[in-house]
Amino acid sequence: MSLKEQNATLILIDIQKGFDEEKYWGGNRNNKDAEEKSSKILKKWRELNLPIFHIVHSSQNPISRLHESHPGFEIKDEVKPIDGEPVIKKSVNNAFIGTDLKERLDSQEINKLVIIGLTTNHCISTTTRMAGNFGFNTLLISDATATFDRIGINGELFDSEIIHQTTLANLHDEFAQVIDTEKLFKLV
Repeated sequence: MSLKEQNATLILIDIQKGFDEEKYWGGNRNNKDAEEKSSKILKKWRELNLPIFHIVHSSQNPISRLHESHPGFEIKDEVKPIDGEPVIKKSVNNAFIGTDLKERLDSQEINKLVIIGLTTNHCISTTTRMAGNFGFNTLLISDATATFDRIGINGELFDSEIIHQTTLANLHDEFAQVIDTEKLFKLV
């Protein structure tokens, strides 16, 4: 059964301009074309007239690049919502906590989710884990997500690609099926 037949819902998480300030988030972002892939996926979902939800992070920290007073709060141009596409604000790293996302999905009898966005080891991971725990049949698109370098608890530097791949490995086959954009397009 195709994703179209399953009424697969696209969830775009935190694809916001504030993430363009790489140094602020740790630098050395991987998957520099994740927004381009996200844009192609969004275009395909619009063509197929499948459900779409945009999630934005509304930081409670006034100095955050994702605080509503900062220009970085805005959704990136590549994936700007159009009329009728819901935009849900969240203030934590999980799109289900403190929002009505689950209620909206349940009311539309949606069970198949496709998740893309930023960042792999934060909001993508926590939302994907919750989706799996709720019983949603979830696809996480590996090349339409990205992250940044991180400093470990002992001061060591962890490369963004290692963090990305490790996060995906932790999610795959337990909370979601992790596939790339090319494989996703073969399923629609």
